Amino acid sequence: MNRRLLGVVAVIAAACLLAAGVAVANPALLVGDYEETTVTAVDGETNATLATVDARVADGLVKQYVGLSATDDLAADEGMLFVHDESGEHAYVMRGMTFALDIVFVAPNGTVTRVHEADPESGSLTRYRGRGQYVLEVPRGWSDRNGVDPGDRLVFELA
Repeated sequence: MNRRLLGVVAVIAAACLLAAGVAVANPALLVGDYEETTVTAVDGETNATLATVDARVADGLVKQYVGLSATDDLAADEGMLFVHDESGEHAYVMRGMTFALDIVFVAPNGTVTRVHEADPESGSLTRYRGRGQYVLEVPRGWSDRNGVDPGDRLVFELA
């Protein structure tokens, strides 16, 4: 290779390393726009509506990794719906979070399987585990305020 070509390759490699470093330091830059959906919580016995939430949809690995860590706060009727490819055992952490959350695990049919009250003060490595294909994160206390418990259902549409 001639020197000019080596110089171009070196500049491209340096740019790639710089971009990778920025992405590692602030992965929120890679996310782009979130799709949104309305999530309705329904009583498992009476089918009465308990609450609704406008949720951003985290349906890809990068969006799921970033989660709400790039968010300063949530309104009482806001959240994020994590969509996994299949149902299974999942664990969530409070990495980079500055406010407390309810973490609601949901089976493929919409049934709530577990609700955690998560606090960033408990440590960013504390794992909140549950089973399901979906996970709804909402402001802490949302589940209690609205009477959302395991056995209730979440209803939503995905694009």
